[in-house]
Amino acid sequence: MERVTKLASEKPVVIFSKSSCCMCHTIKTLFYEFGASPAIHELDEIPRGREIEQALLRLGCSPSVPAVFIGGELVGGANEVMSLHLNRSLIPMLRRVGALWV
Repeated sequence: MERVTKLASEKPVVIFSKSSCCMCHTIKTLFYEFGASPAIHELDEIPRGREIEQALLRLGCSPSVPAVFIGGELVGGANEVMSLHLNRSLIPMLRRVGALWV
């Protein structure tokens, strides 16, 4: 859990993902389209990725990926991110944490 907290605070936007996950790809693309530069942790490609995945599940991420942190706080998965986007809350949130300049 401590490792997740540390990694989640390294940049304004952090995404825990798996390289084979289509929803992860969609969420990463959304942030890139906004001009954000998230830290991406591909759990199937990094050492101890399975441990991080288990910690994300304990935090309430179900499914475990994608797991999006903004400003060090867990926002949630694809459903939560898309809901924020559709109700026009996501971009202001990204601006507040310094992930977007405009």
